[in-house]
Amino acid sequence: MKVLGINAIYHDPAAALVVDGTVVAAAEEERFSRRKHGKRPLPWSAWELPELSAAWCLKEAGIRPEDLDAVAYSFDPGLMTTPEDTGLFDDGDVMRKKYAEMAPDFLAHGLPGLDPAKVRFVKHHVAHAASAGLAVPGFDGRRDNAVLVLDGRGEAHSHLAGRYVDGQLEVLAGQALPHSLGLMYEELTDHLGFLRSSDEFKVMAMASYGKPRFVGDLAELIRATDDGGFRTEKIDFTEFAPRLGKGDQWTEAHADLAASVQTRLEEVLVDLARWVHAQTGDRVLTLAGGTALNCVANTRILAESPFEQVWVQPAAGDAGTALGAALHVARELGEQTQPMPGAALGRGWSDDEIEQVLQTAAIDYERPDDVAEAVAEVLADNGIVAWFQGRSEYGPRALGHRSLLAHPGHEANLERMNDVKGREQFRPVAPMVLLEKAPEIFSRGPIPSPYMLFVHDVAEEWRDRIPTVTHVDGTARIQTIDPEQQPLVHRMISAFERRTGIPVVVNTSLNTAGRPMVDDPRDALECFGSAPVDLLAIGPFVVRRTKPTSRTGG
Repeated sequence: MKVLGINAIYHDPAAALVVDGTVVAAAEEERFSRRKHGKRPLPWSAWELPELSAAWCLKEAGIRPEDLDAVAYSFDPGLMTTPEDTGLFDDGDVMRKKYAEMAPDFLAHGLPGLDPAKVRFVKHHVAHAASAGLAVPGFDGRRDNAVLVLDGRGEAHSHLAGRYVDGQLEVLAGQALPHSLGLMYEELTDHLGFLRSSDEFKVMAMASYGKPRFVGDLAELIRATDDGGFRTEKIDFTEFAPRLGKGDQWTEAHADLAASVQTRLEEVLVDLARWVHAQTGDRVLTLAGGTALNCVANTRILAESPFEQVWVQPAAGDAGTALGAALHVARELGEQTQPMPGAALGRGWSDDEIEQVLQTAAIDYERPDDVAEAVAEVLADNGIVAWFQGRSEYGPRALGHRSLLAHPGHEANLERMNDVKGREQFRPVAPMVLLEKAPEIFSRGPIPSPYMLFVHDVAEEWRDRIPTVTHVDGTARIQTIDPEQQPLVHRMISAFERRTGIPVVVNTSLNTAGRPMVDDPRDALECFGSAPVDLLAIGPFVVRRTKPTSRTGG
C-alpha cells in the first residue's frame, strides 16, 4: 500500500510517503523552493501545493503518481463552518474552503498521472494526532497512548484530546474556535513585533528575560475548563506593554508580558494533560500541533502531569500533518503502520554526488582520514563549522544533519553565532551532548532527548564551562547523541571532548536569518560562501576558509 501525505492549506507545506506501513520519506517544501515556511498562511496561498517535495518523495521510493493507492490531504473542507460560526470572522476562510475542495484536481495537475478520486480528506487535528500517536517509537498498533493536539486552528477547532487504542483514535475532547491557545500566542508574537505563524519561538526565548508579573491578570482570560477544553478571551496586550513595530527595541515590560503569557500557557497545558490522564490512565502522552514546539511547556507537562513519558512529534507543526495524514489513511486501508524511524527523512547525497558538486564549483576541498577528527580540531580551536551530513531533518530543528557547530566554552560565542546567522542577540543556541554524559550535566527534562523538544536545567558546576549554550534562566534545549543512532556525530563530539574535556558542542540550524535550513550541497556552499564560517564538513569532505574568522563576538 502506497500513501502520499500532503499538507498545504495554511503554512509549512510538506509531503510524506508511507509504503507498506513504513515511513520512507518526508520533507518540507521550503527546503526545495527556498522560501521560508514554504509560503505565508494567507487565504490566496491555500491553493499552493508542495509539488516539489511530493515529487521528490515519489522519486525517492521509485513510485509514479499512478502507482499510489491514496493521497491523504490533511484538511477536510467539509468540516469548515462559516466565518461567523467560528467566531473568527475571517472572510478568507471562504477562499480556503474553495481551494481545499479543489485540492484533488490541483494535485492531479501537479502530479501528472494521479487519479483525483484517490485523494482523501483527513481532519486537520486527526492528522496531527496520527503524526504523534501512530509515529511514537515502540508503537506497534497494540500499545495504547494518549494524545494531545494544540495549534492555531483547524477546520473548526484548535485542540484535540484523545487516545489510540489498537491503532484507532478515540476522541475525548475538542475545543471549538474562536478559543485557541495557538492563535492567542500568535497575537502576542505580532504584538511584540515578530512575524506571526513563524516567530513564536522568539517569544518563548524573550520570556526567559522577564518576570511573569501579569500572570494574575491573565488567569481568567486564559484558563482550562473542566470538560477537557479551555477558554482564551480577547486580550488587549497594550494594557501590559506597548505594541512593537519591526525592529523596535523591546523593554522590561515586553519581556514580562512574554513571561506572563508563557507561564499561563504552561499552566493551562499542564491542566489539559492532567485531564487527559484522568480519562485514560495511560503511561505515555504524545503531543503534536505547533504549540507542542514550545519546549519549556513540554518539560512542565512531563514534570507536573501524571504521565510517565511524553513524546513530541519532531515535526509537530503543520508540516507534520503530511506524515500524520498518510499514517491515518494507511491505517484506514488496513495497513499495520510502523513508528517513524527518526527525523532524518529528507534528501541525502552520496559521496560521489557531493564530490561532483564540489568539482563543478571549482572549489578547493580535502578528504581527511576522518571528517569527525578534522571538525573536532577546528572546533577545539574555536572555529565555526558548517556540518552537512546524511539525510536532512523533517521538522524545524537541526538535529546533526544540517547544523552550524561551535565551541560551547566561550561566552562570546553566543553573540558570535547570532551574528553569523544575522538574528536577535537574545536568541539561545542549543547543545548537542553525548548521551552517556548527559545525566551529569543536564537534569529535569527527559534523557534521552533526541529532538530538542524539552528544556533541561544545566548543572551549576557546568554553567561556566558551557556558557554559550546555557540560557539566561540556567536552562538548555538539549539534543542527546546516541552512538547507535548517529555514530558520526557521536565520534565528532567524542573527539572534541578528548581535546577540551567537554562532551558538548554548540548546535544551531545551518542557515542565516530569513532563509530555510540548508538542504542540498549547493545550498551548503552558498551558505558557507556568505557566512563567516571556518570549515564546511560536507560528507567525507572539508572545505576550509582561507582566512580564519574572528574568534570574538561582535
